[in-house]
Amino acid sequence: MTMTEAKPNKAKILDQYAKYVIGCYTKQPVVFTRGKDVWLWDDSGKKYLDYFSGWAVSSLGHCHPRISGAIRAQADRMIHVPNNFFHAGQGALAEAIIRRAFPGKVFFCNSGAEAVEAAIKLARAYGFASKRTEIVTMFRSFHGRTMGAMSATGQLKYQKGVLPLLGGFKMVSLNDMASLKKAINPKTIAVMLEPVQGEGGVNIAETAYLKELRRICDQRDILLIADEVQTGFGRTGEWFGFKHSGVVPDIMTLAKSLGGGFPVGALVAGRKVQDVFKPGMHASTFGGSPLACAAALAAVDAIEKENILPRVRKMGAYLLKGLSRLKDKYPTLVSDVRGRGLLVAMELRVPAKPIYDFCFKEAILINVTQDLVVRLAPPLTVKTAETDRLLAALDRALAQMAQGAIKHRE
Repeated sequence: MTMTEAKPNKAKILDQYAKYVIGCYTKQPVVFTRGKDVWLWDDSGKKYLDYFSGWAVSSLGHCHPRISGAIRAQADRMIHVPNNFFHAGQGALAEAIIRRAFPGKVFFCNSGAEAVEAAIKLARAYGFASKRTEIVTMFRSFHGRTMGAMSATGQLKYQKGVLPLLGGFKMVSLNDMASLKKAINPKTIAVMLEPVQGEGGVNIAETAYLKELRRICDQRDILLIADEVQTGFGRTGEWFGFKHSGVVPDIMTLAKSLGGGFPVGALVAGRKVQDVFKPGMHASTFGGSPLACAAALAAVDAIEKENILPRVRKMGAYLLKGLSRLKDKYPTLVSDVRGRGLLVAMELRVPAKPIYDFCFKEAILINVTQDLVVRLAPPLTVKTAETDRLLAALDRALAQMAQGAIKHRE
């Protein structure tokens, strides 16, 4: 905080939230005021290591100069253009995505859930003539909070209190080919999965499973949808998660890191379905705005010019090695370590919330999912020293748990 900036009134901010903001989130009583790279500062000037990056949104760190500069420059020229006109950014970004993904076309929106809704709608539009409407998805998947995306999500905790769900979805277990084959029927139009289930606990789709799934989809004219909202744009050490298996989807959804922190989502439609949507069939008022496209193009530029993907692979391996040492050191507490690139999990045999609490007190932001899983998804710019700080904190937390100083809270 500079000398010219007024210190935020924390009490007033928390009071405004309590009175005027709908309480959809469990919050820590911290007011962040600025960020740079892998660091955040609160209103008191305390510095936090961000090993969470807001569910993998701030993939290039906070306020990356290329992205901030592109947003500032674009905001001075033009912020919004309705989608019945043209602007330079949208076509350029679509080309940049297609060149790195697979041949096809792009529809722009604002979020992952919106991209998933578009994917569901596109699949059903493709199957309309043959009266095929069912989509097979995975248990422990997460596709978003809107009704369609939530109905496709294989986790009951997100669906409680808002039933009934939308029909037309069947759930099977990831990597269980027998269950998948049983679920497919003459009404099936698509199979949707995440290359790595993030919210589900960092569960990786096996290459053999994906290849057999692709064969079945080709044989039966079923669309393969890859939800890459969390895995896309470098998170796994490749541009997209599907690159690790070489299994190319028919439809792909993107968001989160696509804009380097700025909200933007995208549906990527392969050649088979790229022209199914006709004018008037789908829309997004703010989708692909000049501002969003400027941010995303700057993110593409940064990933390439700063050689981010090899760094992700290197740092992901370093993080996994460090976590594996902790697993060996605390075998009664740590049951598994897994991940791909910088989407990594340490699964415990006991609830992981105490680990989260300990790290927060140490000014390190992490995430817990599925109760037992410490999920780590730092900015892709994270360095060895910063990872060492995290590993040391996890070591201290596990040591205290082993000694009983931290209780295993259910």
